[in-house]
Amino acid sequence: MNDLKLIVLENCQVLGLKVNENLEKMNNKNDYLVSIVNSRFANGEGKVKIEDSVRDKDLYIISDVGNYGINYQLHGMPHYMSPDEHFQDIKRVISATSGHASRINLIMPLLYQSRQHKRKGRESLDCAIALQELESLGVNNIITFDAHDPNVSNAIPKLPFDNFYPTHTIINELVNNEEVNNILVISPDMGAMERARYYAEILGCDVGVFYKRRDLSKVINGKNPIIEHVYMGADVKDKDIIIVDDMIASGNSMIETAKELKEKGARKVYLIATFTLLTEGADNFIKAYNNGYFNKLYSTNLSYVPDTIKNNNWYYEVDCSKQIAEIIDTLNKKKSLTILHNGKKEIINKVRKKLGVNL
Repeated sequence: MNDLKLIVLENCQVLGLKVNENLEKMNNKNDYLVSIVNSRFANGEGKVKIEDSVRDKDLYIISDVGNYGINYQLHGMPHYMSPDEHFQDIKRVISATSGHASRINLIMPLLYQSRQHKRKGRESLDCAIALQELESLGVNNIITFDAHDPNVSNAIPKLPFDNFYPTHTIINELVNNEEVNNILVISPDMGAMERARYYAEILGCDVGVFYKRRDLSKVINGKNPIIEHVYMGADVKDKDIIIVDDMIASGNSMIETAKELKEKGARKVYLIATFTLLTEGADNFIKAYNNGYFNKLYSTNLSYVPDTIKNNNWYYEVDCSKQIAEIIDTLNKKKSLTILHNGKKEIINKVRKKLGVNL
């Protein structure tokens, strides 16, 4: 582990420091962090300087491109950073270390432009282009979580692309903290069905899905508006419901799903998302919680969520820093990642025993 070094960008400081602490505990060694200076000129142009040696090191760069809480002075006015700017800083770090580090591993929990993973007609193909750009800059491995469509890795067939899921960590926290039984897992749309089926497999329960009927004659905020949510699946009456998706953007669809389930007689409703973006703020969630549409939202610390949201009693943050540290430790020691990718047998036995489900 002497060749391991971490570079944690400013947008990922809290998570990155926890990852470093977990690595220290795993290997009884102090501090893997590399000091960097990320500065900007008054017109917004930036640069990165690496202050510690990374020569011949196995380097891991951690960045959260979804952090919307960082600002800098642009022409004397506060300017909040966008995913595009965070991605540009990643490239600056890579260019500053390229040729010195033995390997450059990029950990980008929220994959940059992951929702623009395919195109229809004359659209840009941003995620694929970004991955190819990282490859050309000399990145040796890309590590992400719950990619919107993992098949985007086909854009870089020669570069390792590891897509992990926080499923086991989230389920473990949910079962340890909540009194749930007679469970039913629900997918809010057809696109999240595979994810919901995996949760249902671990929990040993049925799965249902909502079909979004859209008005294809209109486009509002880049999308065809939803006319109706049509439910397909087992009866939800008196069931504890778990609604699963990869990310919550505005959250309107998730809340509408929860509302309809409660109206159909669901007992409890828990929301689960790897990334909680809440692009329109939390007011709709506060209102939905007060109306009794859901009991709690479980999400991870893999991307930025402000304290004003995390401090609500309906929000529960699942810490995934240990999982990232285990991935880094395994890669650095050149061991197989199979158990970290799969490894569901242990969590299945633990969860089903607690829930009283037959193994």
